Amino acid sequence: MGQLSGVQSQVFRPLPDILRSDAIVERLTTAITLGLLRHGEQLPVENQLTAMLGVATATVRDALQTLRERGIIETRRGRSGGTFVVAAPAPEPDVLRARLVNLSMAELRDLADEQTSNGMAAARLAAERAFAADFERLSDIAGLIAQADGATACMRADFRFHIELTVLAQSERLMQNEMRLLSESVEILWSVLDWREDRARAAEEHLAIVDGLRAGDVSAAQTAVRDHIAHNTYRLVQRRLDEMYPAGAAR
Repeated sequence: MGQLSGVQSQVFRPLPDILRSDAIVERLTTAITLGLLRHGEQLPVENQLTAMLGVATATVRDALQTLRERGIIETRRGRSGGTFVVAAPAPEPDVLRARLVNLSMAELRDLADEQTSNGMAAARLAAERAFAADFERLSDIAGLIAQADGATACMRADFRFHIELTVLAQSERLMQNEMRLLSESVEILWSVLDWREDRARAAEEHLAIVDGLRAGDVSAAQTAVRDHIAHNTYRLVQRRLDEMYPAGAAR
């Protein structure tokens, strides 16, 4: 595998000592689902993964074996061999539903607060550090979600926009936070939204953020970030309540 991009380097950042192979499996599976690691892409070799993730070699081997058994990666021998991504696992609706229901209202609020804080900081720094050409490229990326042809495609386009915005902020810490926040939330969000109806709305909200940046209006860009996250959070809260208290169920 060649040199990692700034975004991909977050996939392979060190893991805390308390985490084991299941954490590696979860992180790599999420990265593949979100399109950070693509079909046909080669993973770093075993000793590189061990060093990058800060875990024992046996832990990495266990994680890779689990991913092979699930058909997500395969290891090829020979001169051009290595371990490659061969399938992108689709989010499981029942798993995502359980994750949403298990989030308390306080946790949803805290998640929204942190997303808003991180996104507004990214918008402010991007306005200071990026160039006009960067905003034109970001505008193109913002509109991609409107042409997405399914919930998974919407999820990946949404993820890409927010990551690219954070890239323009040129802050490693903001990038780490954004990766973590999106990994926790974006799959659940697009299991809740109606992609046929909400993709156009999401594109408009993304473009409103870019419009503020292009105009040099940091306040407008930050307000657009806040409103975008607030709208998504409202939908998550609404669905959580619907799941917990179905219409017609005995109270």
